[in-house]
Amino acid sequence: MIAQLQGKLVEKNMTDVVIDCGGVGYLVEISLHTYSLIPEGELIKLFTYQLIREDAHRLFGFIEKTEREVFKLLLSVSGIGANTARTMLSSLDPNQIAQAIASGDVKTIQSVKGIGAKGAQRVILDLKDKILQVLDNPQLTVVASNTGRDEALSALETLGYMRKQAQKVVDKILSSQPDASTEQLIKQALKQL
Repeated sequence: MIAQLQGKLVEKNMTDVVIDCGGVGYLVEISLHTYSLIPEGELIKLFTYQLIREDAHRLFGFIEKTEREVFKLLLSVSGIGANTARTMLSSLDPNQIAQAIASGDVKTIQSVKGIGAKGAQRVILDLKDKILQVLDNPQLTVVASNTGRDEALSALETLGYMRKQAQKVVDKILSSQPDASTEQLIKQALKQL
């Protein structure tokens, strides 16, 4: 099992990179989240996950360990394959996925291409307990316990704001003010959007 690669970045595309490690070029599939975090320059280090099937050997790379852990958790859900998991990590960052799972936010997960209502519910049901153990992020539990968050997001969406954009702003407000009411969340979010 290949756990990480460190070497010279030979080629960088939005869906994959080629890393030269001791004269061997590894093709590593990446998400858009990882693509956006790859530093400019020649040297690169990626945490990897090797997927071996009868018909293919695939290597997935991640800049952050947490993204790799979320990827592995998503693969454990029935009906979620490597391509769907990578699409989720391209559409939402690992903390957004973790937050959506922890708070039972079906709409956010369903917003990912290829995931329907049943698939989103299955992801939440299967991973709700596991996600908080894997990601050591105290903000997740604080934000997940706030029932006003969903109401504020729905209100902002009704006002015409994109859900992903509103979610980032609301989560940021909740991280500094965990006891904020729904009204306070909406008012502060409107100032920042």
